[in-house]
Amino acid sequence: MSDGIVIIPTYNEIENIESIIRAVFALPKTFHILIVDDNSPDKTADKVTELQKEFPNQLFLALRKKKAGLGTAYVHGFKWALQNDYKYIFEMDADFSHNPNDLEKLYDACHNHGADLAIGSRYVTGVNVVNWPLSRVLLSYFASVYVRMITGMKIMDATAGFICYRREVLEKVNLDAIKFIGYAFQIEMKYRAFAKNFNIQEVPVIFTDRTKGQSKMSGAIIKEAIFGVISLRFRKFLNRL
Repeated sequence: MSDGIVIIPTYNEIENIESIIRAVFALPKTFHILIVDDNSPDKTADKVTELQKEFPNQLFLALRKKKAGLGTAYVHGFKWALQNDYKYIFEMDADFSHNPNDLEKLYDACHNHGADLAIGSRYVTGVNVVNWPLSRVLLSYFASVYVRMITGMKIMDATAGFICYRREVLEKVNLDAIKFIGYAFQIEMKYRAFAKNFNIQEVPVIFTDRTKGQSKMSGAIIKEAIFGVISLRFRKFLNRL
């Protein structure tokens, strides 16, 4: 049994899924993995099912009927992890933009250094991003500046998706009230934890853009983040978070 589970949402990640699973299971610290797959046409879920035979009781699969967004995938995974009594619940991408070796750093921050929510941060010690075009680096960096201005959170990487939560955070956050699915989902989760006075720590990591598969970024996701931050601040003002 492990006290930590890594939730990895997938949609058409057949090129990455086996490698990322094996990389996590090769770590000195034992983690379990939950793949939340949105019925990928490329048969990502079939590969996971095949690997479950090799990694019984470590690798789990939640198969959803259709593509329904990153935020809803994570909420699905959070509820599953809470029901199965995990103490530390992680968010991580399938495409190696998040280095599996850094899972242990996030775990250490929560397990040994008092963090309730540990963020794998691209910007806490400068700009630690590899293979992104400058336009996207600037978009991401200044999105976090914007979030700090609107919300008052002192988080350098508000849109980060490499996270460790202590289960107490997810128990206190109303998961059924989560509104957003893309960048704004990541901001919303941090802001809800911030509003409840949880200890949020940033752990420096190096983010490397995917080399296989296609990015899920879209204009709609960016728009959601821009206007979603204002909505979050307004709801906190009305005490509706």
